[in-house]
Amino acid sequence: MRCCLSAPLAVLAALPSPCDVMRSGALLAPAMFRGALTRAQRALFARPVLPHPDALSAVHLELVTLTEDRAIITWFTGIPGTDDGWGHMLPAVTEGEVVYGTHPGRLNRTASEGRLTAHHQVEITGLEPGQTYYYQARARGTAATPTPLHLVRGNAVGTNLHGIGSRGGPYSFTTPQPPPGSHLMSIALCNDLHLGETTAGRVAGVPMLRGISQHPGLAPYPEIMGRALVEEARRRGADVLLAAGDISAGGAPLDLAEARRILDGFGVHGRDYFVVRGNHDRSGPAGDTFSDGFLNGTGTGYLTHDLGGLRLIGLDTYEKQGNGGDAGGLGDEQLSWFRARLREQREQPTLVFGHHPLTVRDSVFPMGRGQRLDRRQARAIVDAYADSPGVFLHHAGHTHRNKRTVLMRAPHVTQQEVSAAKDYPGGFSLLRIHTGGYALNYYKCGDDSAREWSERSRRVAGGLWPHHALGRSPADRNSVRAHDLSGVGLPGPRVSTEAVGA
Repeated sequence: MRCCLSAPLAVLAALPSPCDVMRSGALLAPAMFRGALTRAQRALFARPVLPHPDALSAVHLELVTLTEDRAIITWFTGIPGTDDGWGHMLPAVTEGEVVYGTHPGRLNRTASEGRLTAHHQVEITGLEPGQTYYYQARARGTAATPTPLHLVRGNAVGTNLHGIGSRGGPYSFTTPQPPPGSHLMSIALCNDLHLGETTAGRVAGVPMLRGISQHPGLAPYPEIMGRALVEEARRRGADVLLAAGDISAGGAPLDLAEARRILDGFGVHGRDYFVVRGNHDRSGPAGDTFSDGFLNGTGTGYLTHDLGGLRLIGLDTYEKQGNGGDAGGLGDEQLSWFRARLREQREQPTLVFGHHPLTVRDSVFPMGRGQRLDRRQARAIVDAYADSPGVFLHHAGHTHRNKRTVLMRAPHVTQQEVSAAKDYPGGFSLLRIHTGGYALNYYKCGDDSAREWSERSRRVAGGLWPHHALGRSPADRNSVRAHDLSGVGLPGPRVSTEAVGA
């Protein structure tokens, strides 16, 4: 299955410009060179010696979630000298722990998992807001080392550069202040479930990138990740879930029906969770299967819903004919409807979600026009935001990465791209709404099978996928912002849903 970051070679208009390709090549060259060198050294100097049973390597350390009172840290332990056929170590099952403290020389507190695993996820709780902490993750005495995102202007393990360049830290992070005011509700933001997909990361026209498939005999990975997402969102206290497109891999009725069954595990469609269409859900020879699956065969793919004073607006960013690899687009009727809704209540707290981003910036991979909404329409939407101070967040998917962008023309609005639910890093963003602002925090799915697939699928794009998907820094997946949301009430009965045309 062709991934969203690719397009058929014939669709030249959707391809990135030569400048984009050169820029991405320059950014990724160090990591690519180091990976090639490591493989060459392994091939030249490999010895037919079995690995020592007690040998251990701890890698891929990542600070995933950072709130005012907790941090979630993940890493992988493997057996050095082994290879699963994809250039990845075989798992080493062991206990993991994080030692931490407020001084790099006094890591006098410990957080542990209390279980044996190779896919470690330690949650540190009880932290103080605005405090700098130093930490080291380790397993069986071996310190974990990070995914080297700093090679492409990123940092996987902290909010500053402390410890970068060392073998295992300690690294550091500073907890943010909580959003102002009292907590009102929490909303899970997700996208790109791709039900029906069988190979992650296969790129059309690039035979070297063969993609990653599930282990034989295991459940399809989109189903594993979808169910784990629903469970994790509920566990993290989400009151509502928004799924911003590419629910299926190709709009097949069976895949959309399975997606509906999975999402129904969160609650009632149109009350507890809301879904809009992506380019992979587009109409095909079988008809408008997305409408059949989620709109009862009536209405259109865009909607508005009042959630106790918080207005949700869902956009169908592929309301057009096309092959899915070109730019997103709204029909004229939908764009007029959207502008009218904003004009009606300019001050009302409003969250907009749709599949294609309005703008795509700072990507380490080349981004063509197929990765965003049509420029003219995106400009019209941002202009409407500039005149609507109540709009505070635009949630998008499609790029399969975590990226926070403040819209320059409408600086009160943040665009939050959320990585794909279906593979690495495999999770969702939790929006916590307070009376005086909000926090966005990214969570990986914590289910064992989801963790295993997430680790396996990090090898997409020749192993360079973490440089793109996780986010350049913790701020791309964890942020706090002040905004007057005092007009929003506590979650209660869901009312006033308008699915246009229904």
